[in-house]
Amino acid sequence: MFRRGMAARLACAAACLIAGLAVAPSHAQTLTMRSALSRALAASPRLTAAERDVGIATGQRIQAGALLNPELSYEQDDSFGSGKYRGTRSAETTLQISQAFELFGKRDARIAAGAAGIEVAAIQHKAVRLEVLSETAIAFLGVLGAQRRIQILDEQIAAIDRLTPLLRRRVEAGASSPAETGRAEVASALVKADRERFKATLASARRELAVLMGDPAAKFGEVSGRLDTMGKPPTFQSVVAAIDANPQLVRWTAVFAQRNAELLLARLKPYPDVRIAAGWRHFNETNDDAVRLSLSVPIPVFDQNQGNILSAQESLAKTKAEREANRNTLIVIAGRAYDSVQGSLRELAVLRETAIPKAVEASEAISQGYGQGRFTLLEVLDAQASVTQARLREQEALQNFHAGVATIEGLVGNPFTLARESAR
Repeated sequence: MFRRGMAARLACAAACLIAGLAVAPSHAQTLTMRSALSRALAASPRLTAAERDVGIATGQRIQAGALLNPELSYEQDDSFGSGKYRGTRSAETTLQISQAFELFGKRDARIAAGAAGIEVAAIQHKAVRLEVLSETAIAFLGVLGAQRRIQILDEQIAAIDRLTPLLRRRVEAGASSPAETGRAEVASALVKADRERFKATLASARRELAVLMGDPAAKFGEVSGRLDTMGKPPTFQSVVAAIDANPQLVRWTAVFAQRNAELLLARLKPYPDVRIAAGWRHFNETNDDAVRLSLSVPIPVFDQNQGNILSAQESLAKTKAEREANRNTLIVIAGRAYDSVQGSLRELAVLRETAIPKAVEASEAISQGYGQGRFTLLEVLDAQASVTQARLREQEALQNFHAGVATIEGLVGNPFTLARESAR
């Protein structure tokens, strides 16, 4: 279910987590998930660096296929001596060109290693792209969640403030102590203090998202989206199976091919290459000319490249262990995210089925009873605080759910298929 596409679909999947994001709101500065992902991909220096790695590998591949350059040499013998060899009368001059020929497939091995290097860099570029998308989605969700938590606290402050006229009437009627006015003010101030703390969290989340989009400071207004669309995740076994398609793991296949080619090249290096030379020799003394031919082959007596062969063998053997270690790391990360998703779903079930409805029901009943003198202000404030805390927990669980989904999507490289619930 995860193998229908790679990074191209992650942007759409992350956007689908936030309902109603296909059309941006009319406010020019409102940021949607889709826009944030697009801007992050366009501005990410990590993605630019990964693209340069592809270019570097391409240059190395081109260089690997280059033929050895020929050599042009000039020789002059039997000159500037004594007797008949004085000056250049008896000189023998030779103009020669030579070319070394690589044998036993050395050039092919270099080309294979270079081609594998390009594939490694290209796959790593895909992995970085998925990471950027996942990190940006999580940062966006952090901003969205902080916005909603501040709204919940604003609603609680407004609810406390609505008690003020009733409280004053009760004090004037002698039904309540004047101290209750101060108690309400303290409760409102404490909630405002919590709101300031969440505002600081929001500012940090906005800055993080802005940096991911290439801006040193947030230049957007609010972010737009919903967190209350969810669904049932697939089994963890299917997530683990899909991780094998992650570019970070696919990359090791290309790394293995590259290191295998490097081992072959190390083994071929001791085999001698042939250098053939052809020249034209002129004898000044007789004014005669002759062709000069030469053939040279190095003898691999002392250096048989054993050290480099051993190093290449160990590097090749290391590849499997590195892939398994990488896979284990991804499974651990996926497991944490999956457990967070499952835990968030269970937490939301408790909050939505019991905690929030009961808290709202109790708060409404106590608020009505307070006007009739059946409950104290402390009980009203406590009931309102319970509703607020339950709703804050709900928003935190929703954010954790979608952050876990975004993390897993970044690991499997495809949308995290969910059985969508009906819109709430």
